[in-house]
Amino acid sequence: MKIQAVVRLKQGRDHSVKRYHPWVFSGAIQSISGEVKDGEWVEVADANGKVLGFGHYQKGTITVRMISFGAIPPGDSVYRAKIKSAFTQRINSRVLNEFTNAYRLVHGEGDGLPGLIVDVYHNVAVMQAHSAGMLEDRAFISDAIKQIVHEEFGYEISAVYHKSLSEKSQSEYVLGMAAVPHLIMENGNKFYVDWEEGQKTGFFLDQRENRKLLGEMARGKNVLNTFCYTGGFSVYALQQEAALVHSVDASEKAVALTRKNLTLNGFDPHVHVCTASDTFDFIKDKKDVYDLIILDPPAFAKHKDARHQAVKGYQRLNAEAIKIIKPGGIIFTFSCSQVVDRQLFYDTVVSAAIQSGRQVKVLHHLSQPADHPVSLFHPEGEYLKGLVLYVE
Repeated sequence: MKIQAVVRLKQGRDHSVKRYHPWVFSGAIQSISGEVKDGEWVEVADANGKVLGFGHYQKGTITVRMISFGAIPPGDSVYRAKIKSAFTQRINSRVLNEFTNAYRLVHGEGDGLPGLIVDVYHNVAVMQAHSAGMLEDRAFISDAIKQIVHEEFGYEISAVYHKSLSEKSQSEYVLGMAAVPHLIMENGNKFYVDWEEGQKTGFFLDQRENRKLLGEMARGKNVLNTFCYTGGFSVYALQQEAALVHSVDASEKAVALTRKNLTLNGFDPHVHVCTASDTFDFIKDKKDVYDLIILDPPAFAKHKDARHQAVKGYQRLNAEAIKIIKPGGIIFTFSCSQVVDRQLFYDTVVSAAIQSGRQVKVLHHLSQPADHPVSLFHPEGEYLKGLVLYVE
């Protein structure tokens, strides 16, 4: 990788980099020597010129995303080494096994590749570049994915799809081609995935273990899955013999996909009804109907300015669910808003419980699974928070 410039940090502003935090903020920079464009590689040095590491440059609040620490410049094999390390962790933590062929191979900063997400759906990898550098290097990344999966697991990645996040680039197959929807298996359950038209990379892999826990608690229960998207929680509940499952989403496309996934797993979507509706409208007359409710909304806040409104949204949603659920009912409630931290989410649910006037216990604290790791040096990587509540 060719280094285009040297970014020198201000005196006393190098502590976070020395502690392996992967972000260099613009306010910490003293000078930039050399001409550099967004997406190019730079060297990062302290105020005395000591080399601290290397990363991608991008003009903005986060100016450098560190990929390599230390004085040795990264070679052309940097992506291969990082992806091999990530793949080994997935194997060792049993994320990838005989019952599951869909997993996150690269989780940004958690795998030492800030700005890069790679999800693997059986033999197709879907990547998202959240930085100019990862977008620029997508061909190198694609080659590394194919090589590592073949060498370490012995099967071929037939296609790598880059899903664009901006108008500056187009979604495209960087390698091969694949038809959608694509069939995957997760803990023995089957799902269709459409990375071309679906949200994010096509499927929310981060809820895998939470879906499994939900299934274990669903036997014989009437279940409501709100914001159902692909119907993941619904399928798990039915596989574990839930008495009835209702799935709700405001999107007609999501409801259609839920119906397909229920049918794929042998369940009748006419019996286990799938409804396109606003969640608040749907639940307003459903008191004492459900034993188990899933609240997994999209991110209510994507930046700090929206945090207050997000908290109000989470409070209202949880309060309504607590009010209507049967005595002895269980609620799985989540927030995927990174700017709403774990303590704030907990406090918001407490407020909702007080508002509802019912006694509520916490049975489980939930998070993201092992293929969405959080670096100890980058705690900001924890974004998924969940609670399992018991309502008396």
